[in-house]
Amino acid sequence: MKTKSVIVIGAGIGGITAATHLAKRGLHVTVVEKNSRPGGRCDRFRRDGHHFDTGPTLLVMPLLYEAEFRALGTTMRERLDLQRVDPTYHLVFDNGSQLALTSDMKSMQEQLEAIQPGSFQGFLRYLQEGGVHYQLGMDKLVNRDFRKATDFFNLENASMLFRLKPLVNHYRNMSAYFDDPRLKAAFTFQDVYMGLSPFDAPATFSLMPYTELAHGVWYPKGGMYTIVETLADMAREAGVEFVFDKTVEQINVNSSHTRGVIIENGERLDADAVVANADLPYVYQKLLPQDGMVKSLSRKEYSCSVISFFWGLDKVYESLAPHTLFLADDYRENFKSIIRDLGLPGNPSLYVHAPARLDKSMAPQGQDTLIGIVPVGHLSENGDQDWAAMRDEAREHVFRRLRTVGIDDLESHIKFEVNFTPLSWRKRYNLVKGSTHGLSHTLTQLAYFRPSNRHPRYNNLYFVGASTHPGTGMPTAMVSGRLVAERMMDEL
Repeated sequence: MKTKSVIVIGAGIGGITAATHLAKRGLHVTVVEKNSRPGGRCDRFRRDGHHFDTGPTLLVMPLLYEAEFRALGTTMRERLDLQRVDPTYHLVFDNGSQLALTSDMKSMQEQLEAIQPGSFQGFLRYLQEGGVHYQLGMDKLVNRDFRKATDFFNLENASMLFRLKPLVNHYRNMSAYFDDPRLKAAFTFQDVYMGLSPFDAPATFSLMPYTELAHGVWYPKGGMYTIVETLADMAREAGVEFVFDKTVEQINVNSSHTRGVIIENGERLDADAVVANADLPYVYQKLLPQDGMVKSLSRKEYSCSVISFFWGLDKVYESLAPHTLFLADDYRENFKSIIRDLGLPGNPSLYVHAPARLDKSMAPQGQDTLIGIVPVGHLSENGDQDWAAMRDEAREHVFRRLRTVGIDDLESHIKFEVNFTPLSWRKRYNLVKGSTHGLSHTLTQLAYFRPSNRHPRYNNLYFVGASTHPGTGMPTAMVSGRLVAERMMDEL
């Protein structure tokens, strides 16, 4: 009997994971990637001895990673050399006050009580709620494949309306636990991981600060890209074939099925099924015959984007923590500027990552590697945004923020700079609107309401990645890959 073949478009985390599961079940799998290496937006580059992760910079939700590595027949600890990062973040507020988020409850009590007397009890209650949301979210939403409406709309799930608080605004929900706006910001900024504003996100996402403090934030030796390398190695061990530097121009379809793909120069690659790991809106816009789904996706909400700066420095800044977040007092206005106005806030909250604090190999001896990330709006429809001007303004904001913590000479020690704007994200990774997290994770775009992982017409065309279920993030991409592989084995 002829071995069935599958083509995976894109070597992102979800695509590699799906490919590995399918190959381990006996299918012949080929991954076609337009770039020269795997990873998609979870990318890396090196320059003059400096190493930069261009995507995620920290490992969160370790229990989910562990479960997905076990599903692939190994353990995370076998494959990755991990160290716990604690404190997880150093938060710096506009008035100069700071908060180091840590699993050390005595330290948290002292710090929280100094900001708002009595707040530690509110923090413990918030963590308790986050724990409930985490367990329910993983069991009932993330690890479930909603193939039909009754998989989601049933009596068992009805109680989730009350227990998961999906109809309650996350930031508004913080009033039940804290009065000080700094603390409300400190435990909602994680919504940006989903490309969301805390003023739009459901209170369900309290699960993120919970898992960071309860399960830890981790860092793999060699940087986050080692996860990509590990997964690619596991895929090759399972028999997956990778084809790099080849762009898929079209998915070859008839009235009800796909027959494979057409790559550059018109070459056809035939297959019994196709898994698209490219950004889902891009697949509908560019790789398939135009249909109503293109217009439907254009009306959906997209996540924000970021301007990223990658600096090689000739000086070490030991005082700078691995993960530093500068949170603005005008927190609400920040998100209005990003989500509504698609711009750069006048006083943006921003993030600075110093990977060499965790792994000395990320910079040459006596030098430093620094990444600055400034959230901004995604690309507008009319193209009227001046990204060069916004990039330059964002850079000055990073310098200004660093001066508030005593780093006032950074500019004079920059050996080189590489920067990404939303235009870069669109060009490098085919992300529609330059949205770094794909479709947004609002209530009406979660779980069953998120685009399905199988095409409604072409029955052997499947989707994996940030804009399909369960959503954005490296561990959830692994879940997405597993879920789609399980569905394919049931249906092919």
